[in-house]
Amino acid sequence: MSAWSEVDDTECPVARAQSVVGERWTVLVIRELFMGNSRFDDIQIQTGATPQMLAARLKKLEAAGLIERRPYSTRPLRHEYVLTEMGMDFYPVILALRAWGEKWCKPRKKGVAVRYIHIPCGKDPGLGTVCRSCGLELKRADLVSKITPDYAREREGRAAQAKSA
Repeated sequence: MSAWSEVDDTECPVARAQSVVGERWTVLVIRELFMGNSRFDDIQIQTGATPQMLAARLKKLEAAGLIERRPYSTRPLRHEYVLTEMGMDFYPVILALRAWGEKWCKPRKKGVAVRYIHIPCGKDPGLGTVCRSCGLELKRADLVSKITPDYAREREGRAAQAKSA
């Protein structure tokens, strides 16, 4: 293999997956889609990506089959971005990154940034990809999320800063 982006000749699933989602902006775009932001401006504000960077990442995710574009306005033509089944299957990766980041990457030990309730059992599922209370695999559709006040202020600050710019 002559370059990281050329993975057609490898059987390694990690190398193939990394070629699609293995950089910061792409993972942050997917995070925002899971958080309910589906429009370009909202995704840009919360990721901090430049318009060119975000457009390129969205095109790459669409070409790879993780998202699809759907028009929400015809005048002017505007699109929203929706996770496909393939994109929804990325959720355990987001949960694993969240668990690792909460344990090893937080500058302050103030608790988790997003709290979840696992609908099937009604309890906090903890960190990871499996509910610590009932043992079921965690799926986005089975979780109710609540952003902690500190994280909500951080996200609101980015939105306010973008509006004032």
